Amino acid sequence: MQGDRSSATQRRPLLWMALVLLVVVLLAMLIWLAGRYEVSQIQNRLERDAADVAADVRAVFMRNSQSLQALPDGQANAAAWSAEAAAMLRQRRELVRIERRDPALRLLAQVDTPFRAPVFDRLGRDVAQAEFAQACTTARRHNGAAYASSYFAPSMDGLGVEVMDLCIPLETGGRLGAYLVATYSLHEVLGNLATGPHTRGYEMAFTEGDGTRLAMRVLPRRGNRVFTAQHLLDLPGTNLVLRLDSWRGTPDLFPNVLTALVAAMSLALLSVMALLGKDARRRLKAERDLADALAFRKAMEDSLVTGLRARDLQGRITYVNPAFCLMVGFRFEELLGHGIPAPYWPPEFVGEYQQRQAIRMAGNLPPREGYESVFMRKDGTRFPVLIIEAPLINAQGQQAGWMSAFLDISEQRRIEELSRTSQDRLQATARLATVGEMASLLSHELNQPLAAISSYATGSLNLLQQDGDVGPGLRADMALAMQRIAQQAERAGKVIKSVHDFVRRRDQARAPIAPQALLDDIFPLINLQARKLSVRVQIELEPDLPPVICDGTMVEQVLLNLARNAMQAMDHGAVVDRLLRIQVGRVRGAGAERWIEFRVSDLGVGIAPEVQQQLFTPFFTTKDEGMGLGLSLCRTVVEQHGGAMVFEPNQPQGTLFRFTLPVAPAQHQPDLSD
Repeated sequence: MQGDRSSATQRRPLLWMALVLLVVVLLAMLIWLAGRYEVSQIQNRLERDAADVAADVRAVFMRNSQSLQALPDGQANAAAWSAEAAAMLRQRRELVRIERRDPALRLLAQVDTPFRAPVFDRLGRDVAQAEFAQACTTARRHNGAAYASSYFAPSMDGLGVEVMDLCIPLETGGRLGAYLVATYSLHEVLGNLATGPHTRGYEMAFTEGDGTRLAMRVLPRRGNRVFTAQHLLDLPGTNLVLRLDSWRGTPDLFPNVLTALVAAMSLALLSVMALLGKDARRRLKAERDLADALAFRKAMEDSLVTGLRARDLQGRITYVNPAFCLMVGFRFEELLGHGIPAPYWPPEFVGEYQQRQAIRMAGNLPPREGYESVFMRKDGTRFPVLIIEAPLINAQGQQAGWMSAFLDISEQRRIEELSRTSQDRLQATARLATVGEMASLLSHELNQPLAAISSYATGSLNLLQQDGDVGPGLRADMALAMQRIAQQAERAGKVIKSVHDFVRRRDQARAPIAPQALLDDIFPLINLQARKLSVRVQIELEPDLPPVICDGTMVEQVLLNLARNAMQAMDHGAVVDRLLRIQVGRVRGAGAERWIEFRVSDLGVGIAPEVQQQLFTPFFTTKDEGMGLGLSLCRTVVEQHGGAMVFEPNQPQGTLFRFTLPVAPAQHQPDLSD
């Protein structure tokens, strides 16, 4: 069957092509025959007009011959003859000369036309004597008028005219008394016929038998095709050929109404056939597209793991895809047309599901994100599903039912349980990592206050071991050392608490603190290490700086770390001028009034390019005893406060670290007016 359909599909274009070709051939033949008929009509009309014009020419010649014979006798009254001849020349412009000759053809009298110069002035009349002599001989023999062959008579203006002589014998008392010779201008003969009803629009000419033109009347040519008709003028003594040329355009493609009507109907038929062919092609393309769409939809539905189900407004199943059948274990035939309750509903949930379906059929839309339910396979096993429903809208824009998508979430539930177990294990591991991180932070941050406590304790022992009485000065030094030890011990406690809060990511207690107070708290520790390393400390603060909102302990640790790193960077034999500079000032630029900038610079050897890329990386260090957490923690503390930390080369040498802290809001700033 598929082969027959394919053969029919292949034959259909051939049939259409044959039909179109047949119609085109018939239309072309019709137009060609109509054109041929139109040409024949034009030629026939031209032939008829040529015959009519030839008859008119003969009538003119006959009338003129009779008028010439009616002229008065020239021998009796020469003046009357000349007057009549002149009057005749004025009336008949085709005649240019009338002569009376004796039987020996000697000229007796002559009259020339008044409309032009005498035609024989240039060469004389004797040049053409042989022609009219032959005509007169013929006329005498036949006892009637005879015509001579035409000849060209040049004129004084360099032009000339083609003329033809008519000889009429005149008898008196049964004897030849004289000859009457009239000269015709062939051009004027054609000109006098121009107003005739049969000559309009034609180009006329007198020609010889071989086609040589003797005289012609030229008209403007109004076409690109010539139609010609010739008619023989059999005159006594000579023959002339009258030729009519009709210049016309090529006959119209549709020369008459009937042909145009048939052609229009044929074109309409072709147009209808073209439209039918186009419609058939569109229909065939639509059928192919529909078949492809159905095949694509079938392939897509077969490859889906999501179950699809369609129901009408009464709750009957109208469509299910293979994935849904595989999900519930029922065949397509078992589900199609099944109503409520569905065979895959667990018996214990039938009442609940029926109530839910009643709400759905009432038009209440389900949640867009879907809802969970429990289905039952054909073997009785239950499994959870996620249902997503939407109204099923037909081509008329009306709701025809409901479309549902089902996802078997059994595997998802199992994965969620495994994920939950893994999360518990990860949390336990994270807590262990946090303990390790806290230990590292504590060991790093407590190093400075404990070192200070050790230094003050050693100094106190040295004072106690001195010989002599305990004087007021020694007591004062001992009291100061004990006070410093207590301060550093308290500082160590604060560090432990701050690091503990930092590791647990708790919000630290932040308060407005003056930049001067931050520097005053860490200056003794900085000064203690500076004396050991022979470093000069220079602190510069802009006047009237507002307080910053921060955790003072953590910010002090940042300053201490940066100052210690700067001093250690200058602990090198190549560094002569060991200067540690700490600067505090306002940030310049738009929005700068909200920030205070801290700058710590040294005159050390600087930071190598390969070290700059990893400078803030945790556990990266260039020191043998370092842990690689100092700068990483410093930047983290600054960023937690909303600021930023950067570094750059110092001029003329060394490194400059800069970080910013936010200015405390106006309502949190202390009143310093007292």
